[in-house]
Amino acid sequence: MGHGHYIAPPRGQYQVGEGQKLDLQFVTLPGESHDFDITIDLTGPGAEVNLRGLYICGGSDKVRFRVVMHHMAPGCVSRQNFRGIVFGDADVRFEGTIIVAPEAQQTDATQENHSILLSTGARAESQPQLEIYADDVKCSHGSTVGRLDEEARFYMRSRGIPEQEARTLQILSFLSGVTPEDRAEEIENAVRSL
Repeated sequence: MGHGHYIAPPRGQYQVGEGQKLDLQFVTLPGESHDFDITIDLTGPGAEVNLRGLYICGGSDKVRFRVVMHHMAPGCVSRQNFRGIVFGDADVRFEGTIIVAPEAQQTDATQENHSILLSTGARAESQPQLEIYADDVKCSHGSTVGRLDEEARFYMRSRGIPEQEARTLQILSFLSGVTPEDRAEEIENAVRSL
């Protein structure tokens, strides 16, 4: 597998060898239910993986992400950044595991999953895990589930931005780090129609 950016299928197993780079992007928009199950093995020194996931889930959508990132060689890098908006009675679950084998010294791995709930019936659950069997590594994970920042919206409204536009700007800003350039307009339209 060479360098490249791929829109990821719902299920798959990938091997990334020495010096190779893999970029995967997951996008789920309202009205879609998916069960993503991805396993990635970094099998050669210097392998690099970047995963980005964006989800906007409403109604009765159900979305599951299960990601296993297995560092099997030294000097590999993996980055995971998943962000989403959940409203209606939608249910989103993220299960992410980073495994660092004993021989995978100098691993650099991060995993982030952040969700904003827009309604009381919306549900988001996150289960990040680290299994580290090497001692010379830099690994981290983070997860948040929350609401839109009322103070930021108040500030924007005090500057003349209408309530609905302030909410839209907050959501677009929150998703900006995981929005693929070629789908930015489609995602903005989805956010504006919430």
